[in-house]
Amino acid sequence: MPQQTDSIAEAGLQSQHTPHTSHELQPWEVLRWLPKNATPAQQDSAIRAHIKPKEIHWSERPDTLHLPGQEPGVSLKDFSLPQYYKESFFSKQPWFHPELSGGRQGVAGDPIPYTIAGDNLITSLLLFCFILTALTFSRTRRFLARQAKALFYGSENRMSEITETGNELRFQIFMVLQTCLLFALVYFFYIRTYVTTTFTIEQYQIIGIFTGVFAAYYLVKALAYACVDWVFFTRKKNEQWMKSYLFLAGSEGVVLFPMVLLLAYFNLPMQAAVIYALVVVGIFKILSFYRTNSIFFNKKGAIVQIFLYFCALELMPLMALWGVLTTIENNLKINF
Repeated sequence: MPQQTDSIAEAGLQSQHTPHTSHELQPWEVLRWLPKNATPAQQDSAIRAHIKPKEIHWSERPDTLHLPGQEPGVSLKDFSLPQYYKESFFSKQPWFHPELSGGRQGVAGDPIPYTIAGDNLITSLLLFCFILTALTFSRTRRFLARQAKALFYGSENRMSEITETGNELRFQIFMVLQTCLLFALVYFFYIRTYVTTTFTIEQYQIIGIFTGVFAAYYLVKALAYACVDWVFFTRKKNEQWMKSYLFLAGSEGVVLFPMVLLLAYFNLPMQAAVIYALVVVGIFKILSFYRTNSIFFNKKGAIVQIFLYFCALELMPLMALWGVLTTIENNLKINF
């Protein structure tokens, strides 16, 4: 077909006696030589046969058309665009670039509200605590039974004779850390229910901060007990009380664990959870009062001393803990 078209175009040109010109031909001149019934294909072939594209030679002369006192114009070879052509108010928006996503399709639905049961990190922590507690409890149940028996029925001499292995000591420290984590979770659920749900940092960081605060609370209490008891009591009684202190602190977390599970996965009312936590704290404070009285103040007439001792080392740190938690909560929440 192209050969037939070219032959037809050449035949048409020959029939019109194509003139020889010295100047560069224009398309309209070539089309004028063709017959009126020439097809578009014949016209295109004729133009291609007589007009050849040539290389463009840009002028090297300086531009003298700029205004007096102004810089010379930009060369035609310079295709760089000014900055205000490249950037605009919407240049960093997703719909400014067609290759990027321009937003969601359709109408946005209601977001799923946050729930503790749907939080993978908290679920993993609680599951880890449950598995590790079950494993360690199965291996140290005899030690725990001796500790519980000595707490209520053991005499002073028998309590001091209870020896602890390295695994049993690590287990008690783990139980204390678990108590700190569970108290932090309970307090986090409390402020989400009664205070606010928006914070300046992520909720996992808040739980970590609260866990650290509770760990510092138990550590400061242990140091305070060690300092005071070292001044007023014998080493034997101090060791006896520290064993009871670790056992009570670890057992407090074990009692709190079912309540945290009910709160996270079975929609336990927060009011009932607060009452439960206060009852647990009250019971263990009474047990601490009973144990310190039986160890240090077993003589008659020491009622005033035991109350001063208990208020200074149990109630005052508890009030200080509440003040620290309230301060942290006020600094982390977003006030609208």
